[in-house]
Amino acid sequence: MKTVFVATALTVFVLTPTLGASQVVESLAGIHSMTVGAITATADQVPENLYSFRPTDDVRTLGQILGHIADGNYSICSAASGQDSPNSDSIEQTKTSKADIQQALAAAFAYCQGIYETMSDATGAETTPYLGGQPFARSAILAFNSTHNYEHYGNLVTYMRINNIVPPTSAPQ
Repeated sequence: MKTVFVATALTVFVLTPTLGASQVVESLAGIHSMTVGAITATADQVPENLYSFRPTDDVRTLGQILGHIADGNYSICSAASGQDSPNSDSIEQTKTSKADIQQALAAAFAYCQGIYETMSDATGAETTPYLGGQPFARSAILAFNSTHNYEHYGNLVTYMRINNIVPPTSAPQ
């Protein structure tokens, strides 16, 4: 029995570094992929005339929310990577057509995907100043990005429901 335990322990010890070397970042990338799917499906599903819809004058239009999500993906993922954002324009303020916003979203999501693909759990554990200079793990910044995406997906769900559209995550499979 003792020999089996020692052999099992040694096997686990030897294999652990090779099994899931980036499990944390891969898990975060999976959550990011879920948010991308829901938001992209929303951008595809909503007709162009509703991109200018806003329930009240003091909130963003549906198109502006999608643009804000794209801007956020550039800003947040670049902060996680330590790079300057490749986006210099406010998508939220400059893009209004469905096609332009969809293209901007796709590019922003692809940019973030590239950050996930180059980050390991080791680099994800490194800290960098964020949100007022506080030290954050790079992987925590990526987690914040998914939180930000889902926060605004919630806004989009409300806008769709007001317009009698079933959101992608509520549609029957």
